[in-house]
Amino acid sequence: MRPSRLDPLFAALTTLPGIGPKLGKLYQRLFGREDAPARVLDLLLHLPSSTIDRRSRPDIRDVVPGSVATLAVTVDRHRPPPPNRPRLPYRIETYDDSGTLTVTYFHAKRDYLEQLFPVGELRYVSGTTALYDGMLQMVHPDRVVSEADLEKLPMVEPVYPLTEGLSLNVVRKAVDAALTKIPHLPEWQDDAWLERNGFPAFTDALTALHRPADPAGVLPESAAWSRLAYDEFLAGQLALALVRAHQRTLPGRGSSGEGILRAKVIKALPYALTPSQGRAVDDIVTDLARPQRMVRLLQGDVGSGKTVVALLAAATVIEAGRQAALMAPTEILARQHLATIAPLAEKAGIRVAILTGRERGKEREEMLGRLAIGELDLLVGTHALFQDDVAFRDLALAIIDEQHRFGVHQRLALARKGEAVDMLVLTATPIPRTLVLTYFGDMEISELREKPAGRQPIDTRAVALERLNEVVAAVGRAVDEGKRVYWVCPLVEESEMSDLAAAEDRFAALKKQFGERVGIVHGQMKGADKDRAMARFAAGETQLLVATTVIEVGVDVPAATVMVIEHAERFGLAQLHQLRGRIGRGQERSTCLLLYRAPLSETAKARLAIMRDTEDGFRIAEEDLRLRGEGDLLGTKQSGMPGFKVARIEVHGRLLAAARDDAALILSRDPGLATPRGEALRHLLYLFERDEAIRLLRAG
Repeated sequence: MRPSRLDPLFAALTTLPGIGPKLGKLYQRLFGREDAPARVLDLLLHLPSSTIDRRSRPDIRDVVPGSVATLAVTVDRHRPPPPNRPRLPYRIETYDDSGTLTVTYFHAKRDYLEQLFPVGELRYVSGTTALYDGMLQMVHPDRVVSEADLEKLPMVEPVYPLTEGLSLNVVRKAVDAALTKIPHLPEWQDDAWLERNGFPAFTDALTALHRPADPAGVLPESAAWSRLAYDEFLAGQLALALVRAHQRTLPGRGSSGEGILRAKVIKALPYALTPSQGRAVDDIVTDLARPQRMVRLLQGDVGSGKTVVALLAAATVIEAGRQAALMAPTEILARQHLATIAPLAEKAGIRVAILTGRERGKEREEMLGRLAIGELDLLVGTHALFQDDVAFRDLALAIIDEQHRFGVHQRLALARKGEAVDMLVLTATPIPRTLVLTYFGDMEISELREKPAGRQPIDTRAVALERLNEVVAAVGRAVDEGKRVYWVCPLVEESEMSDLAAAEDRFAALKKQFGERVGIVHGQMKGADKDRAMARFAAGETQLLVATTVIEVGVDVPAATVMVIEHAERFGLAQLHQLRGRIGRGQERSTCLLLYRAPLSETAKARLAIMRDTEDGFRIAEEDLRLRGEGDLLGTKQSGMPGFKVARIEVHGRLLAAARDDAALILSRDPGLATPRGEALRHLLYLFERDEAIRLLRAG
């Protein structure tokens, strides 16, 4: 039910002049829409990355070689290459009152150039200048126009991100055609807000960015770009608020009890709950008792005790006679959760089982039978949990770990396994406040800020790869002392494209030195082999485990006290922090060595410095956002999370809270988006592909 006035923007890009199926495919690749045709709107939201400034119009003698200049020259003569040497350049001699300029072309057609540069005529040439043999020249000028056409020459031209096969001129021409397709749109922003921020109208903002008056006009900080960023934030926040409102209208089912099961779990713990664990449990128990559905995010640093909070939440619904499910993104992580939960659950009388791709045949059938009749209280597993044949007797609580690895659809698929299912989402990647607003605006939030008692600080050092032999020797000493060591490599096997130390190669080299004490685990191993490798390491049968980032989340071996991360400069901050969190889990002091290849970029230097400075995951997440922007932070591409088309969190983040407040205010006054502004906002939701929210409005 998209408003018909938006149709020209949602038309295929191939409806623009000069864009056939072949170019259409290239644009699809450019916009990351390989599975869907590129649209006019995609091109309009593909904003310039920089500009070419042609405003400098010096005399020839004042030209700075290497700069872009627009010169008024008279054509003196043509010097085509001799017929027997066609590979030589075609030269055109030109001049002004102050000096001479040679215009040079390679593989040129003589008749075309004679038409373009008639001898004795004045021409304006614009392009990059250079010195060759002491003579000023311009090779293949970007623009050549007569005096009559000078007015049509754009003095500041946008430069766009490209893909192989697309040239700047082709994209600029297409953008010019696309700009003529923008229909008259109603204003969805508040007039006072636009005025206070100096924001132009939507169409004017797009035009200003694609036809900039000066180079500053295409900066993300510009008023035009900021206007579009705010539009995108508002669309996202409005959609989240509508989802949230819809969730609230769905009837919930309160689950409460006297807390007897929770008390049994707490009694079985070898330590007391931290203050923030206590607060999180209180929040969750309160939510679960309400008749509305719970959607809560529990974020805590590595090792802050999220699994225990999740188990206490599950105990609450189990005491009320219902069931819970805990879904993790990998089998290793699911089994890790089970290892933490099983002994506590047993002491409390909670019946637990695990379901991953590995459980098959009779064992699986028997377990699913017990689940369906209510003989299992808590099912831990991977995405195998939402297969069609998995049926709960009465699922009350879905706990989802590492939310950013699951799309919203998977979240909802698990919730559909029961009636009015409450949801608790866990993440061990502390997420900066601005991103929490963006991605989890439909959730309440609990944070676990402290580490459990007895955790030792980790001594983190950066070491250049040239000192690899010293590091291997130090690892050898640690192994001789009976210590357990992780050695993390970024790739499974050497690829021609990469000089990274491959896990297979590193394993072979270390095994030569330390023999059977070395094990390996990586993502391409079968589940059972991975578990065996981890179990042998945990039991001390191997002491040095070579691993890829498969150990990033959830692996818990308290005896491991040393970690070497090879090519640490290639990892993001959040990932380094996650990896480091695999050590420092016991009573002994731990050491993390960040091996890097010099020279380091400024960003890599800053990253390693932060790792040495702090273990506070929340601070690390804020720094990661500052250094990288949000694109990489949560792996939006792989996760079904909304990456931004226009907004840059690191530039426009300050607008997010305003967009959130604006969305809340709009819906408090106009919950059905039925007023004139509400109707205009429906256009906005379609433009930024948040129209699922409109379907919810229709569903009531």
